[in-house]
Amino acid sequence: MIWLAIAVAGALGATTRYLVDNLVSARLTGVFPWGTFAINVSGSFLAGIVTGLLVTGRVSTATATVVAGGFLGAYTTFSTAMYETARLLEDGATRVAASNLLLPLVVSVAAAALGWGLALVLVG
Repeated sequence: MIWLAIAVAGALGATTRYLVDNLVSARLTGVFPWGTFAINVSGSFLAGIVTGLLVTGRVSTATATVVAGGFLGAYTTFSTAMYETARLLEDGATRVAASNLLLPLVVSVAAAALGWGLALVLVG
């Protein structure tokens, strides 16, 4: 039955991604895809928390799979980020495209590490 929980979590993650993207994009205008950036960074932070809770035994593997694989797997969106980078290149926004490749990578890794560390501190 875990597959059903993953499916429901995935549906919630995809819906949340849509809502967050619209919310952020309506407030931060410009060429840079801020909605996707916010989604991937926040999803990485939450994945770090889930991982920290998993390694400390505070959540089960099944729970981590549903949250990280289901919800966060559908919430975060590498493919959209790559599509947006290609679109920026086509539009001649080379610097913004390069920023869209590098900035989310660096900030998302830092956010995941921060989430993991926060989880360890809070449950430690």
